[in-house]
Amino acid sequence: MSFVLASSSISRRTLLENAGVCFEVDPADINEGAVKNAFQGDCTALALELAERKALAVSERRSGLVLGADQVLEFQGRVYDKARSVQEARARLIQLRGQAHSLQGGVVAARKGDIIWRHQTRCEMVMRNFSDVFLDRYMVESRDILTTSVGCYGYEGLGVQLFKCVRGDYFAVLGLPLLPVLEMLRSEGALTI
Repeated sequence: MSFVLASSSISRRTLLENAGVCFEVDPADINEGAVKNAFQGDCTALALELAERKALAVSERRSGLVLGADQVLEFQGRVYDKARSVQEARARLIQLRGQAHSLQGGVVAARKGDIIWRHQTRCEMVMRNFSDVFLDRYMVESRDILTTSVGCYGYEGLGVQLFKCVRGDYFAVLGLPLLPVLEMLRSEGALTI
């Protein structure tokens, strides 16, 4: 059975590859901004809605099982998008420094235009009060990550040093709650190991 990841996320792709999962990549082409602007629910529901739209968009053009995923950062009641520039990323990290925020995740599996599985995650992220010297180093060494992740951090690398405490699934922080996804793939016959 074919399995398609409806995401261009390098992190999600790497997690699946490292777990020995065979899949194809076909990123969904949805207008995330329009979905976010029109959405009336909370952050957790927004992440699930975005994941659902991605899974459905790709499952209408591809056969087999399609997995869509999304993640939103919520800080003091506001939802944040990926930073559009290195300067915006720096300002975001300064804003989050010494504070708690949450990563809300949604993962959805679809087949032939129908949703067959949903999963939500919430990770509480508490940043330490890191120094400007560390921030300068981080900005130089993490340039590629700064505008490709909603939190402007690569938690699997140097970005872990931004944090004092994290509550939640490590894999969900990276964008894909791997263990529930693997269980779903087994139950749907897309993974036989």
